[in-house]
Amino acid sequence: QVQLVESGGGTVQAGGSLRLSCAAPGSIFSRNAMGWYRQGPGKQRELVATINSYLDTNYADSVKGRFTISRDNAKNTVYLQMNSLKLVDTDTYYCNADGLLRYPGPYWGQGTQVTVSS
Repeated sequence: QVQLVESGGGTVQAGGSLRLSCAAPGSIFSRNAMGWYRQGPGKQRELVATINSYLDTNYADSVKGRFTISRDNAKNTVYLQMNSLKLVDTDTYYCNADGLLRYPGPYWGQGTQVTVSS
């Protein structure tokens, strides 16, 4: 069973910043793209940002200019730096592995809650 270990969620005021981390097994991390998706109650899970092994990235329009995805190959970890957070960014964020820049792979983390307060 592939385990993706997420951390970094929490509560922050609007305009603030958070950084999410996701560690993956090396054999999975080096394959295809890693990414972050989010889902709120009653909503479909949506792509937030993805990054492949060539460091190509893809972002949802709603987060462009505010969020930055990066990866540390030595640590098998992908990060999501979230700045200028808005109330609408409140969701559960899921790490994803072995996907493509525009499509998720089969491996998911357990989810980490991000709550933006006014």
